[in-house]
Amino acid sequence: MPQELADQPTIIRTERGLAIAGTRITLYQLMDYIHKGYAPHLIRNYFYITDEQFNAAMSYIETHRAEVEAEYQSVLQQAQEIRQYWEERNKERLDYVATLTPKPEYKAAWEKLQARKAKRAALSQ
Repeated sequence: MPQELADQPTIIRTERGLAIAGTRITLYQLMDYIHKGYAPHLIRNYFYITDEQFNAAMSYIETHRAEVEAEYQSVLQQAQEIRQYWEERNKERLDYVATLTPKPEYKAAWEKLQARKAKRAALSQ
């Protein structure tokens, strides 16, 4: 490996937070899967990153666990606040859409969808 590539950091701070250099993948995205207990090879394959990138990310997370975890919790909180904002903002519209009946040409598909939803709800109970 050329020396100039070896000196470049693998984990960088961007406007989106801590990320793997050369990608748009943040450490917080990896943390989602780490917290859910996914196997490392599945996480690496899901994001299409090299072993070196994945190992560098995991090493950084372990070395700076408190900092990364605190930022991750902040990202989760911000995402929840944004989700709540849009749910409240769109509540009227969603309530209105729920009252609409399907167009006649979509009636069969609508009934099939409702049957599947009912079946799925029965299975989940």
